[in-house]
Amino acid sequence: MNRTAKTLLVLALVAVVGMAFRVSWNALRDVARAIGADSAAATLYPFVVDGLMALALVAALVLTDEARRFALRVLAAYTIASLVLNYVHGLLPELHAASADWSRLAQWDPANWALVLLATSLPVGSIYFGSDLVAKVLHHRPSVDPDTRKSVDTDSNRSMPDQGEPSAEETAPAGEVDSSPVPVVEPIEARPSLAVAAESTRPRRATGRVPAAARSSRPTRTDAELLDQARSLTQSWPVEKLTGEGIRKALRTSPAKARTVREILKAERERDAAAVVAG
Repeated sequence: MNRTAKTLLVLALVAVVGMAFRVSWNALRDVARAIGADSAAATLYPFVVDGLMALALVAALVLTDEARRFALRVLAAYTIASLVLNYVHGLLPELHAASADWSRLAQWDPANWALVLLATSLPVGSIYFGSDLVAKVLHHRPSVDPDTRKSVDTDSNRSMPDQGEPSAEETAPAGEVDSSPVPVVEPIEARPSLAVAAESTRPRRATGRVPAAARSSRPTRTDAELLDQARSLTQSWPVEKLTGEGIRKALRTSPAKARTVREILKAERERDAAAVVAG
């Protein structure tokens, strides 16, 4: 349904409600006079009954769940009450006179008492139910469909700037075997010392001094001692066994130093093999 059709439908509803209110006006005004209301109160009485019906209808369109059912019950109750009073007005011709004053709404006393109680309780009920409906509408928060919320969250995430994926060095554990390609090995004389190479490849850690009691009691090995020990331990190893993880476990050293030792040992073996072929 397009916008024009919706507008026409709403205008037709307003027109029908307005005409119905005018038809019900005389009956409710005369009933109000019959129960003792003065001229001004009798004129306002139709707004009390039919006006709350319109308020309950609007609240039923806005509210949801239990609050909407409450608004529909109020609308139904006041609709039935207005219908009963209009019916009584039609049965009593004496209420139609312009100068109608207080009179009975029914010949049977219990019925008359019930009708008077109904007519006099509607204004008080309008105050209570009208205030409750307005409070419910003002405090109403429309519920969001989970699928719609998920779609909105997805679009919001797409609009955020890309933060980039973490690098492999940041996500890989410290003890994991290095599977990256081995760089070209320079001659041993031109390579930096083990301490400098280990310092350049060591991942950054939290700063702060380590207490003396927490330091390891193992003696510190120099670069030369570590390399000599590696040559002695791996002398019988085949080339494919010279891995960073294997050297680290054998020497009980850090992964960074183990990788550096591995590169030096492989370079020495390649140089020895080239010397043998050349000789």
